[in-house]
Amino acid sequence: MPTSQWATYLTEHSGLPGPRANLELLDVVGDLAPPDLLRAWAEDADEYLATCGTAGLGRLVDRVDDRDAERLRTAADDGRWRVREGVAFALQRIGDREPGLLREILAAWSDGGPLVQRAAAAGVCEPRLLHDPTTVSIALDVLDTATAALRALPETRRREPDARTLRQGLAYCWSVAVAADPAVGLPRFERWAQDPDPDVRWLVRQNLTKSRLTRADPAAVERLRALVG
Repeated sequence: MPTSQWATYLTEHSGLPGPRANLELLDVVGDLAPPDLLRAWAEDADEYLATCGTAGLGRLVDRVDDRDAERLRTAADDGRWRVREGVAFALQRIGDREPGLLREILAAWSDGGPLVQRAAAAGVCEPRLLHDPTTVSIALDVLDTATAALRALPETRRREPDARTLRQGLAYCWSVAVAADPAVGLPRFERWAQDPDPDVRWLVRQNLTKSRLTRADPAAVERLRALVG
């Protein structure tokens, strides 16, 4: 099929509108599509094409400060949630290929707003990436920074959509990172369990419902549940 027909094919097989986009096709396109198509799709008005293009940028990023990395950071603030998921997929592609580069990008994004921090957390908190102590440590740093940023927001600001999205992301990302290395992660997570802030306590409780965390250390989970109530 000529590349000129790819966009039409993707739109027709996107699975949208519907409850679930065609992620298998998105993944294949990220491997095969020419770079110019991925960059063009990343800025397309069509949500599925934009998601495909954004996710595929993870194959193209070579440096923390190159234009494709800048495109990813911009897309992390996109109003379309599927495009933002594409950013997380792109970060995971980078992590699969070059973990050191992913760590550099996460550090560079630490000063971002709620949606950028949520993208960083969702990108690195993927079990297949958390197989070495350095990446686990970076993931915990990302989560600490994002949780502190959420806590620092005024209460009215926390009810805005981007802050709520960050809170929802933190409600599961902590469990992924802690389960990857409980000996390192649990002490950092427990510090947040002792925080009186209601939003922090809520996200701690949400993570404690995740089976991955219970499997990692049942006794610690019971102790933390008693702590946060």
